Amino acid sequence: MEMFDMKEISNLMNYRDSIKVVDATLRDGGLVNDFFFDDRFVHDLYLANIKAGVDYMEFGYKGDKEMFDREKFGKWKFCDEEDIRAVVGNNDTDLKIAVMADVGRCNYKQDIQNREESVIDLIRVATYLNQIPTAVDMIEDAKRKGYEVSCNIMAISTAQEGDLRAALDILGQSPVDVIYIVDSFGAMYPEQLQRLAALYVEYADKYGKKLGIHAHNNQQLAFANTIEAVGDGVDWLDATYSSMGRGAGNCSMELLLGFLKNPKYNVYPVIKFIDQHMTKLREQGIVWGYDLQYLMTGLLNQHPRTAIAFTKDGRNDYAEFYKEIVTMD
Repeated sequence: MEMFDMKEISNLMNYRDSIKVVDATLRDGGLVNDFFFDDRFVHDLYLANIKAGVDYMEFGYKGDKEMFDREKFGKWKFCDEEDIRAVVGNNDTDLKIAVMADVGRCNYKQDIQNREESVIDLIRVATYLNQIPTAVDMIEDAKRKGYEVSCNIMAISTAQEGDLRAALDILGQSPVDVIYIVDSFGAMYPEQLQRLAALYVEYADKYGKKLGIHAHNNQQLAFANTIEAVGDGVDWLDATYSSMGRGAGNCSMELLLGFLKNPKYNVYPVIKFIDQHMTKLREQGIVWGYDLQYLMTGLLNQHPRTAIAFTKDGRNDYAEFYKEIVTMD
């Protein structure tokens, strides 16, 4: 019965100290503009996060420089130590710094240095179910180097329960601190998320892990699914300013901070930053956010790559696109 108690009205008016808010604007938003954010944007975002009481700021990826051409991406695809320090100095603040390490796209042994030499606090390992052994190796490597570590299991809406249980059992036995539920395709409804969270909670309780949620907005449910997760005992919440993220984007920071009742969170700096910077990005023609093509891939539980291509090509023949993707499977 306890799971339902978290959603009682008194709890909606109160708050849990254990909740952490993670700003993923530079990382997930960077997938929209190939990480070409100007320095003023990044500096102001850092200050806005501090003022807003955000707990972690994700600067981008530790991308493999052998695999990705430095000319084709902005610096936050690689998150070199000196680039982060140019923004945060020694980061003498309450805000912690995170980067993402993608299984198969990151030379983690070489590119992630020891924690005492770095201003980074948290390494976020991103993996698909079939890559779990490598993910565990990356988690162990980052832990040995002294970091906090989380693990995002992606594309969970396509997973078989047996595979997911096996993966959660393996991750539970690893030194990871936080395990994330990731609705990569924006295909899930709150009721499904509640059942999925119960499964994750089972393993988190067994192994003493925290849980996180990273939602996508294909069906305009990123915020709803994030609230659902909070009520189900998930503590780490990803959000982005103006919901900027790949394709349909993420749970928006301004909605999330408006919802959370902890007085340490303040939505005004977020609104101010959006006013100064996010509107400008849209005016420059950078496109993200809910739209019909993303709804369609979400409904069909497909990767949004076809919808992203549709957007990039400037298409608006939605019915034709729907026919194309319905017959793809």
